[in-house]
Amino acid sequence: METAVFYQFLIEVPQAAVIWSALFLLAMTVLVVLVARNDQDQPAADPPPPAPTARELAAAEAVDLSRYAEEVAVAAAGAAQTARRRRADWLAAQEAVEAAWAGYDEADTAARRVAGAGALPTPRTPRTPFEYAARERFLHHAAVTAHWRGELSMGQLGDVFGQRHGWDPRRHPVEQEVQLHRAIRDGRRADYQAAAGRERTAWRDAELAAEAARALAEEAYAAATRLRPDPVPARRTVSAAFRPAVVTRWRPARVG
Repeated sequence: METAVFYQFLIEVPQAAVIWSALFLLAMTVLVVLVARNDQDQPAADPPPPAPTARELAAAEAVDLSRYAEEVAVAAAGAAQTARRRRADWLAAQEAVEAAWAGYDEADTAARRVAGAGALPTPRTPRTPFEYAARERFLHHAAVTAHWRGELSMGQLGDVFGQRHGWDPRRHPVEQEVQLHRAIRDGRRADYQAAAGRERTAWRDAELAAEAARALAEEAYAAATRLRPDPVPARRTVSAAFRPAVVTRWRPARVG
């Protein structure tokens, strides 16, 4: 009995192995066929785009040059307008300096004339409360009148009424008039110095604006030249359309 079972085992095991091997080979064959069919069903990859031709590259470069030339031309026109405006501001600042100097020179002349007259002995008057009140009224009236004429600032007028910076209503009217003209001269000198500072600033702004406009005008001309079919060497001088306003050299203000 055992011999028969052993004999049957020896016969059936190789058969099972052969069957399993055949099934494995069949499954592998089906898998390979399916993979190959899947690869065939997939669309082919897009071909790489063709390289641009020399004509296309030249056309794209021409478009870029044209756009750049337009942008630079607009910037050059704006810079030229700014340069003209800065020059007008500088000329106005020059006129303001001349007017401030004339005002200071007039105030200085008047202060010198009054100071010369004040060098004489002051008249003797009785020092009574009525006299001191009259002196105070004289000082206040003279200061207010000078303020209305634009000769004293509001701060200086406040110093007069507040009796600050040496203002004393008890002093003789001659001495008060001398001090008043000196205060007017000092205020005019401060106005002139401030105007001179504004003129220097306006000149620097005008010079920088003119230089920027000049550089942009040259670049705009060069960009326009590169757009021509047969470009010629760029000239040193810019065209009249882009020529900025010329700012003359700043001269120092007077020293007073």
